[in-house]
Amino acid sequence: MTAVPAATRHTAGPTGATGSPSARAWTVTALLVVFMMVNFADKSVLGLAADEIRADLHLSATQFGLANSAFFLLFSVAAVVVGLAADRVSPKALLLVMALLWSVAQVPAAIGGRLTVLVVSRVFLGAAEGPAFPVAQQATLAWFPDHRRNLPGALITLGVTLGVIVSAPGLSWVIQHHGWRAALWVLAAAGLAWVAAWATLGADGRHGTAPQDTAARPSTRTAPPYRKIFASRTWIGVTLAYFTSYWAVALMLVWLPSYLRNALGYSAHDAGIVVVVPWTIGAVVLLAQAGITGRLMRRGVSTRRARGWVGGWLLALGAACCLALPLVDGRAAKTVLVALGFGLGGSYATVAATTVAELAPPARSGGALGTMNAVVTAAGLAAPVAVGALVDAQGSGGYESAVLLSGLLLSAGAAASFLLVDPARDVARLGS
Repeated sequence: MTAVPAATRHTAGPTGATGSPSARAWTVTALLVVFMMVNFADKSVLGLAADEIRADLHLSATQFGLANSAFFLLFSVAAVVVGLAADRVSPKALLLVMALLWSVAQVPAAIGGRLTVLVVSRVFLGAAEGPAFPVAQQATLAWFPDHRRNLPGALITLGVTLGVIVSAPGLSWVIQHHGWRAALWVLAAAGLAWVAAWATLGADGRHGTAPQDTAARPSTRTAPPYRKIFASRTWIGVTLAYFTSYWAVALMLVWLPSYLRNALGYSAHDAGIVVVVPWTIGAVVLLAQAGITGRLMRRGVSTRRARGWVGGWLLALGAACCLALPLVDGRAAKTVLVALGFGLGGSYATVAATTVAELAPPARSGGALGTMNAVVTAAGLAAPVAVGALVDAQGSGGYESAVLLSGLLLSAGAAASFLLVDPARDVARLGS
């Protein structure tokens, strides 16, 4: 990989002659949506096979939680390192290497081995996947001016939800009929297929060249140090809010299938179908959020309200649904509340990414996004172990305690988004 200046590493412009995003911009966006689909299929497979893995490897709930947390051991470190590198190295090359490493990481556990092999392979996989979301967002947003970024940013995040929606029923079938290790081979093949497509069709866009991007922020020649960005109220607020949202995402990935099977009484087959409901809700919410935010911004509404407040309401509504769980009886009512709570609460990623992209100048966006992602995904390190301990201590009641804990965290995240996020204010301060 060859380091090149951020302002010149491209071979094609982000917009066509009319100023609208080019066909190449949307092709890259579509490929990166699939990139995130494979990424989250990789993350979700252990949750879908939780009962089978625990039985095969003789694991307690806490041990299984630790195995999932191992995925995030180097996840955050890699997100920071590669995020900083993304300001100097071609995102196309970074994404290609990451996806190739994902496929290799699946092989050891797919071949065989016990808990140690599973943990080591997940640590390696996490290190390779840690930078995926921020680099994919940066690579996509580089093709679009700020006022057009809400939809492509939402589509990349939509790839997260589509990855689970599309893969969960199929992977569940493979797990039930061919074993959980066979599912890892399927994911390895999917990763290699994406590598081939990206090597052929992928490209880097121009980052921050549109007038809309540069008029209200410092130029790359006067980019502020990272410490000033990280000390801004907007970066702190959006990172705290996104942390609580990612906590909900981590629980959906690791423990929701077990909750549906062991606490709500769904069969393995039905759980593989029902588990996509909160992700489907999240997909609808993501597109709605992008549409609402874009419309508000076109009408001149500040991004404090268009991003910070809209995102805050998503977290607040998700928190309300989670906290209402003890108030209802019956499997259907609890399923609806959990699906709404996690679907709404887990939908903050686009708000976070576009807010930080607005806050940070082009020469700092990769590091700002990567460091945010590193802090946020620490929730993935803590949440699986915390829920595993609750399940070991309380039995099936531990799942409901985990949902209530998520509701409290989402409430705190909503407050941070409402009170701290104001990109325009902090862009002005960074430029002073």
